[in-house]
Amino acid sequence: MANPRLRRLRAAAAAAAAALLLTLTACSTGPASGAGPSAAADSGGFPVTIKHAFGETVIEEQPERVATVAWVNADVSLALGVVPVGMAKDEWGGNDNGSTPWKDAKLQELGAAIGTDKAPVQYSEADGIAFDEIAALTPDVILAAYSGLSQEDYDTLSKIAPVVAYPDQAWGTPWQESTRMIGKALGKEAEAEELVATTEQAIAEKAADYPQLKDKTFIYGNLEPNRGDGINIYLEEDNRPRFLTSLGMTMSPFVAKEGKDSPEFYLPWSNERANELESDIFVTWVPDAKTKDAIIKDELLGQIPAVKTGALVADSDNTLTLSISAASPLSLPWALDKFLPLLGEAADAADAAAK
Repeated sequence: MANPRLRRLRAAAAAAAAALLLTLTACSTGPASGAGPSAAADSGGFPVTIKHAFGETVIEEQPERVATVAWVNADVSLALGVVPVGMAKDEWGGNDNGSTPWKDAKLQELGAAIGTDKAPVQYSEADGIAFDEIAALTPDVILAAYSGLSQEDYDTLSKIAPVVAYPDQAWGTPWQESTRMIGKALGKEAEAEELVATTEQAIAEKAADYPQLKDKTFIYGNLEPNRGDGINIYLEEDNRPRFLTSLGMTMSPFVAKEGKDSPEFYLPWSNERANELESDIFVTWVPDAKTKDAIIKDELLGQIPAVKTGALVADSDNTLTLSISAASPLSLPWALDKFLPLLGEAADAADAAAK
C-alpha cells in the first residue's frame, strides 16, 4: 500500500495481509466453555451455499458457535442477535475493552458484556489471523465477509470450519452485502434484510436534518503535510465514499474520472497537483487538531479548493473514523450524530464561499 497511515488502518486487524474493521453476530453463544444459549432453535433452510472470492462455502446446519476475523463481521453478527464465541480485538480506534462503544452496547444488551462469563473470547490480529486461538474455540462457521483474506488464510481457516469470505474485492464489501451474507450464513436472512432496511432508513432520516449536504460534491482522502508519498483519494469502491453518497452527497466528477481505471480502492495523487482536487467539501482524518491547522497552512495542501473555502472536514477521533471506514449496521447509527454536524459545517462554508 502506498501510504503508511492507510496501511495502519487497513492492516491493524489483519489476517495475513491485514484486516479492516469490526466483527459478527449470533443469537448467543458463550466462549469455549459452551455457556450461553445456542445461536437459534430453528435450523430450517439449511444447508446453504454462499459464493465468495475463493469459490463456494456450504454450511450444512445452522451455526451455534460463530467466530469472526477482521472488522465489521462481529458487528453484523451482534446486530442480528448472535454473540460470537470469538472475535478480533479492535486495536485501531478501539477502547480499553479492545472493543467499540456500539459493540459494547450491543454485547450489554445481549447479556454478554466484555468481562463477563458469556463474553466472546477476544484475540489479537496485530500480527495476522489468530489461527490457533480460533481453532481452540471449535467454531461451526468463521465470518470474514468484510476482510482481506489471502488464499492461504482462507485455506487455513477452512481446515477449522466453513468460512464466509468476501464476495469480490478485499476490504471492499459494502455493509449491506456483508449483512446479507452473514444473515444467510446464520439462518437469519429475513432479519438481515430488515436490518439493512432499518439502518438505511435511519441514515436517510438523519441526513434529512442537513439539507445543505444534498448534491454537494466531495473528495474523501488522506492528507498529511510533509508526507513523501503524497495524497491518497478513496474511490467509490470504498465504504467511506459510499457513506457520503448515502447522505445525498456526490463524489467529485474529477475523482470519478481520474480513478476509473485504478485497480485499487484509492487513487494516489501528487501534493504538487493538490489545487486540481476540485470539490465542494474535502473529508479526511488526522491524528490531532494541530494537523488540521498544518494542512490549512501547508503551501501545497492549502491550495485544495475545499481547504481554501473552509470546507475541510478533518476528523481526529479514531473511533469515529473506524465507525465509517468499517461501516456496519451498529457503527453507522452511532456515527451519524457525531459526523453529520461536521459535514453540515463544511457544507455551510461551501455555500458561503459560493455567494
